[in-house]
Amino acid sequence: MALSLGLTPLVARLARARKLVDHTDARKVHSGDIPRIGGVAIIGAMVAIMIAVITVDSGVGRSFDAIRGRIIAMLAAAGFVASVGLIDDVRGVRASLKLLAQVAAAVALCAFGVRIRALAVGSLFTLELGWLSWPVTVFWIVGITNAVNLIDGLDGLAAGICAATCAVIAVFALYTGQPVMAVLMLALLGSLVGFLYFNFNPAKIFMGDCGTYFLGFILATSSILCATKASTIVGLALPSLALGVPIFDTFFSILRRFLERRSIFGPDRGHIHHRLIDMGLRQRHVVLLLYGVTLVATVLGMFMMIARDLAVVLVFACVVLLVVLVFRIVGSVSLRETIASIQRNLAIARVAHAQKREFENAELRLRQAGSFDDWWQAVCAAAGEIQFVSLSLSLTNRDGTSRELVWRRPAPEPASHAVVAASVPVRHRRPGPPLEALISAPVNGSLESAGHQVALFGRLLDQYSIADLPATA
Repeated sequence: MALSLGLTPLVARLARARKLVDHTDARKVHSGDIPRIGGVAIIGAMVAIMIAVITVDSGVGRSFDAIRGRIIAMLAAAGFVASVGLIDDVRGVRASLKLLAQVAAAVALCAFGVRIRALAVGSLFTLELGWLSWPVTVFWIVGITNAVNLIDGLDGLAAGICAATCAVIAVFALYTGQPVMAVLMLALLGSLVGFLYFNFNPAKIFMGDCGTYFLGFILATSSILCATKASTIVGLALPSLALGVPIFDTFFSILRRFLERRSIFGPDRGHIHHRLIDMGLRQRHVVLLLYGVTLVATVLGMFMMIARDLAVVLVFACVVLLVVLVFRIVGSVSLRETIASIQRNLAIARVAHAQKREFENAELRLRQAGSFDDWWQAVCAAAGEIQFVSLSLSLTNRDGTSRELVWRRPAPEPASHAVVAASVPVRHRRPGPPLEALISAPVNGSLESAGHQVALFGRLLDQYSIADLPATA
């Protein structure tokens, strides 16, 4: 903590000198330019203490020898991920590359033997994962890393929740006789407490992706090491409850973006802290409230250490329901809206599949057209299959007179009277501008589906236009 208190102002001064600051935008709630590489101070303080402790001739130092390879691999992998985060803080890195770096670091750790090999609930059951230990471990590490990153949206929020998680893992490590992991977590806890002095609202420095990636990676990996030594699922369940707010916030954010058919990497203002801000709470109050939720979940979750068999599962389930209830109250999740979104997306997908099949049938007919009359009949047949209301095409004859070809959908009329009208250019062989096909598509429940119909029809007329007919047609 003392090292962090001393290092953080130095890092902030360096960041301002190098203009490594976080600017305000529509998603952020802070004002002014804030240094954003505070994670360097957290990492520096923690690593310095760890080096000092493990090199001293003591019980902890001797215990370190037994797991030296795994600890060094963990710190190296976390340092690599933090370096990618630091580059992102300084220059910017694509989300896909950051994800790839996290997966690579997690796979490397698996190769060093840091894996979730089994899930055991006392004498109730033990699930051996076998080869599944690799993907499960990678998913756990990458998931926790990004959950910590996504919750870092308010002053002191991520640092405080991670500090609570460090304390939980340290207690569990002491309870199960793992002094090295306990010291590592206490060192990180002290670094976070010192950093929080400058990071709590109003923040003078942010930890940035450098700090959040390091914290998430270390916490995820430490929980695996503790759970592996203790041969119990509690080693994973306790940290997951302490990190319940960021874990569920990440899950519901991904679910929300998936249902809205947006990129899961895309930013938004739907996180739990944004919703609480929009409800009228101040930053500091939101952070303290989420601290309280974390504290309650953590304290209740610690009963799993003394529970046996089925009681462990019951305690975990009850605490999870409590955290989900908080998200439900805030409005981050609604079962009715989720079901409605799934049904809407499935309906749109079914319509799109049917439209694609109709498009492929129309392609076959247009490909066989050898004359203008054949082409027009194929176009009208396609309009009928795609369920258009009407189609018209204005032509100029060779003698200069004009005529209009019109197709209308026979009865019955569409269920909805709302239509999308569009003008689609049609290429032809004569000089001058292209012809215009005027089409009307019904809006039966989905404007998107109607627009997709128009787009497919435009693609047909572009690929099989009058200009592509045989010269004698």
